Amino acid sequence: MSNPDQEEESTAEPEEEEAKEEATQESVEGGEASTPEEEVETAEAETEAPEAPEAAEAEQPAPGEEEIEVVEEKVYTIPLRHVWVVTPRGKRAPRAVRDVRNYVARHMKSEEVAVSNEINSELWGRSINKPPRKITVRAVKDKEGKVIVYPAKGA
Repeated sequence: MSNPDQEEESTAEPEEEEAKEEATQESVEGGEASTPEEEVETAEAETEAPEAPEAAEAEQPAPGEEEIEVVEEKVYTIPLRHVWVVTPRGKRAPRAVRDVRNYVARHMKSEEVAVSNEINSELWGRSINKPPRKITVRAVKDKEGKVIVYPAKGA
C-alpha cells in the first residue's frame, strides 16, 4: 500500500524540474544566460511603481479631510476634570464625549459636531471609568457649518 501524500510529492517534483528546465532553455535561446531566480527578481523590479506618486500622496491631506472645504480651524484644550467630580464612575467616558461635543459646538457656533475615531479612542482608552482630565483637539468647520473634531497635530 502506498500513501497518497507520497504520490503527490513524487509527481510534484518532476513538474518543478520541468519548469526550471524550460525557463533555462528559454533564457539560453533568447541569448541571455540567466536563472529563474534572476528572472523573478527582474520581474519584481519592473512591477515596482516609480517614487513620484508616493511623494504626491504625502502632500495630500488625510483621507477623512479630503472632501472638506475648511472655513475655520481652531485648536482647543478642553478641561474634563468636572466629569470626574460630577459623574458616577461608570458613566464618565460617555459624559466626556458629550462634553467635548458641547464644548466644540459652543465655541465654533455650530449645531452639527462629529467626533473622529481618534478622539473617541483617546476618551475611551482607559475604559469607561477613567477618561483623561483634559484633551487637546483640532476643530475643523466646513462651508456647510458642520464641525469635525480631530486630535491636535502636535499632541
